[in-house]
Amino acid sequence: MQAYKNFKLIDVKNEKVISDAILIIEDGKFKRVGSNFDVPDDAEVCDLEGQTVIPGIIDAHIHSLSDASNDPHQQRENENDALTVIKAEHALQKALKAGITYVRDLGGCNYYDLGLREAEKKGFLKGPRMQVAGKLITMTGGHGYRMGREADGIGDVRKAAREQLKAGVDVVKIMATGGVMTEGVEPGSPQLSLKEMRAAVEEAHKAGKKTASHAQGTIGIQNAIKAGIDSIEHGIFLDKKTVEMMIEKGTFLVATLVAPYWIVEYGVENGIPAYAVEKAKKVINSHHASFKLAQQSGVKIAMGTDAGTPFNKHGKNTYELKLMVKAGMSPMKAIKASTLGGAELLGIKEEYGSIEEGKYADMVVIKGDPHENIEDIFEVVAVYKSGEKVM
Repeated sequence: MQAYKNFKLIDVKNEKVISDAILIIEDGKFKRVGSNFDVPDDAEVCDLEGQTVIPGIIDAHIHSLSDASNDPHQQRENENDALTVIKAEHALQKALKAGITYVRDLGGCNYYDLGLREAEKKGFLKGPRMQVAGKLITMTGGHGYRMGREADGIGDVRKAAREQLKAGVDVVKIMATGGVMTEGVEPGSPQLSLKEMRAAVEEAHKAGKKTASHAQGTIGIQNAIKAGIDSIEHGIFLDKKTVEMMIEKGTFLVATLVAPYWIVEYGVENGIPAYAVEKAKKVINSHHASFKLAQQSGVKIAMGTDAGTPFNKHGKNTYELKLMVKAGMSPMKAIKASTLGGAELLGIKEEYGSIEEGKYADMVVIKGDPHENIEDIFEVVAVYKSGEKVM
């Protein structure tokens, strides 16, 4: 039994801060949470000296098998597969060190993401817990085709979804529109049709699995929502009607604001393909405006980064919170979106996402108070999974 005392606790469920908090952890779970109670005599006591504790952070959109180089797709195609996997292991370790205790990997290659997930579960990999998507489903020549399963027509898309479920994925990812990192496609253009996406969603939901859609353009986003998708990834061109649809359906937004940000920040001078830089520059202002509209309107939001895209480095995941706050979200709501919001989206909120009695003791100790200054989120002192200090 461990006891932690003398710290600020960010209660994301109730959006409040508990001063001079006390935590009791036993058998990997939070046994008691609060303040002004006696610590059991047999507990091992740790004084956190006025630091802040938040739940383990959940990044709901990463690509562990992409290395955040200037052209990750080309890099992966040019290197040995064993090197790709070992680099992914190091990437996940960096994320854990930054306080990320759970990730949703939305597209790998050759199902290596499933192996990484199992390696973490069995203790071979020191990284975050994982949910994985296997091969994303895209139309022939569509966004992400170099790492996905190309499918055309309702029957083929249905089969592609079944293939991912057979492989053992946790979530089925569907490409509704073009995107920034595929040459020759437009981010705003629809790709898979409403009927095609509905077939994939039906298969996933029949199997009790979640779905996610890369969706940047307005029409494609609306098609994905109508198809029953669980989360819109990126959501660059939202409007009032689309936001209202998301609220009505309970559809999550995972904005990944940092993805185009780093592309624009580093640019062609650092080797990022010119087509990607040009497209990122065109969409970045709309991206921030859409996020602001969504969060002010009451759309459900979970934090995701698209980590692995150019210069979007694993281990720098929490920079997304800084951009979320810059786009108008309060630090408390950004922290909540990065913990309890992610847990709700991933279907794990009964066990993770907040520091409550009975939940697994995943938590991050931070120097400072990110609820007052979001940049303190970078000052990670310690990371715990199931009560065990892992970083």
